[in-house]
Amino acid sequence: MSSRVNAGTFILGDRVVNRMGYGAMQLAGPGVFGPPQDRKAAVAVLRAAVEAGVNHIDTSDFYGPHITNQIIREALHPYADDLVIVTKVGALRGEDASWKPAQSAEDLTRAVHDNLRNLGLERLDVVNLRLMGDIHAPKEGSLAEPFAALAVLREQGLIRHLGLSNATAAQVAEAQTIAPVVCVQNHYNLVHRKDDALIDALAAQDIGYVPFFPLGGFSPIQSDALSEIAADIGSTPLQVALAWLLARSSNVLLIPGTSNPLHLAENLAAATLELSADVQARLDAIATP
Repeated sequence: MSSRVNAGTFILGDRVVNRMGYGAMQLAGPGVFGPPQDRKAAVAVLRAAVEAGVNHIDTSDFYGPHITNQIIREALHPYADDLVIVTKVGALRGEDASWKPAQSAEDLTRAVHDNLRNLGLERLDVVNLRLMGDIHAPKEGSLAEPFAALAVLREQGLIRHLGLSNATAAQVAEAQTIAPVVCVQNHYNLVHRKDDALIDALAAQDIGYVPFFPLGGFSPIQSDALSEIAADIGSTPLQVALAWLLARSSNVLLIPGTSNPLHLAENLAAATLELSADVQARLDAIATP
């Protein structure tokens, strides 16, 4: 697969990453639980992403659990010098595939060491504290205790940089009184835009914003207006949705995920789309009321 990552770069902490990255969540089995049906295919997709120029991979050891990180290690270790692997901690999986909070200092320390072991690393590039909130929406509340626990692990040299996931603006500000924050990963896409003000505030501080569910996640974006715009410019709706995110702000870093090599190529090709002012205006008019 030839390189199609032409979306520009961003300095994430102290590492330069391409703004079009890859999210590894879908490499696990159904419901992000258990092994994939085809492990060799999962390995191949990861290698294809990196060969195409992706150098920012988002993961977590609670994907599987453990399985996604083990696949990343199998596919890519020893890692290229420019590859940045971002993980998240703050949850664990029940035997019934449920998602459970795991935010004590002991839980977080164990999770960091699990990530280190399964990825085959001595230091994690970026660790996001995944706040549980309302599952896919943030909820106000102090994060001082868990974030301080991660800050200690950072001081010990196990983590290079810290970030947040599923966080409010107030929680970002609170975290910054404890340790630097290099990125925030929240639910945001063409039709879900509650974080508009936060994106702009983070951009002013050179902090990355990483939208999860950039294509709608478990409920893919469906919009007649989006489909019409895509047809007009000879692209696919999901490519246009990704291109809109890249155009939204220079601090937006994309991590669309897939276990399908054709979908991977389609996602990466979105980085080549240049949206006219008219098209951007039409896209801006699409949003959930």
